[in-house]
Amino acid sequence: MTNLRRRDVLTGTALVLLEGSVARGAVVAGHLPWEAAPERAAPPPQPGHWVFFTAAEGPMVEALAERMIPPDPHTPGGKDAGCAVFIDRQLAGPYGSNEGWYNRPPFRKGIKQQGPQSPTTPAELYRQGLPALEHYCRAHYGGKGWMDLSAAQQDAVLHGLEDGSAMLEGIDGKTLFEAVLKDVQQGFFADPIYGGNRDMCAWKMIGFPGARYDYRDWVGRHNERYPYPPVSIAGRPDWNPKGG
Repeated sequence: MTNLRRRDVLTGTALVLLEGSVARGAVVAGHLPWEAAPERAAPPPQPGHWVFFTAAEGPMVEALAERMIPPDPHTPGGKDAGCAVFIDRQLAGPYGSNEGWYNRPPFRKGIKQQGPQSPTTPAELYRQGLPALEHYCRAHYGGKGWMDLSAAQQDAVLHGLEDGSAMLEGIDGKTLFEAVLKDVQQGFFADPIYGGNRDMCAWKMIGFPGARYDYRDWVGRHNERYPYPPVSIAGRPDWNPKGG
């Protein structure tokens, strides 16, 4: 069979040469001989308009993100990084409804490595959890809601949710805390096209190059700051053609 295949290849090559169909290169000058494909990337989400959150819930999640990732002199915190916008868009999409997940009973609480074992979707968890958090704050802080608490008081509430000592009505506070923390972290480090990591602030903080096509020369250079700016999946503004 090997000899037959080799003979077939040689015969086919000879026929191509006889027909004079050898591909030849061409010099392109002046303009490209094709039209650029239309831009299909969705515009990055903009702050100021909530898709899933209500007008009351959006600022609550921004405040949660700000306490989980506080700002410093060099990097904005979770609020200004757009983490709440990221979560809002995710909850309004397939993630919020657990699309593609197996969602049939029985639901039994398992170990951490087994992942979520609950009929509650992420969207339902937020929709139930945020009002429960607000009710808890008002009941334990003299009628003050989450947004009225000081930073120290908000931190105390979050610590209570994390260790299970803060009991929310109708929902597990630790589960809510872990979900929000995970989503805030993802929003902080995800590509900016999803609404968070605004201006690639998190990537700049850790020196991550983003979607650059090649940075192999720097992979093995430990403890050296990557000198070039990060690149989003959407590219960079100076790469886009200028309208005329």
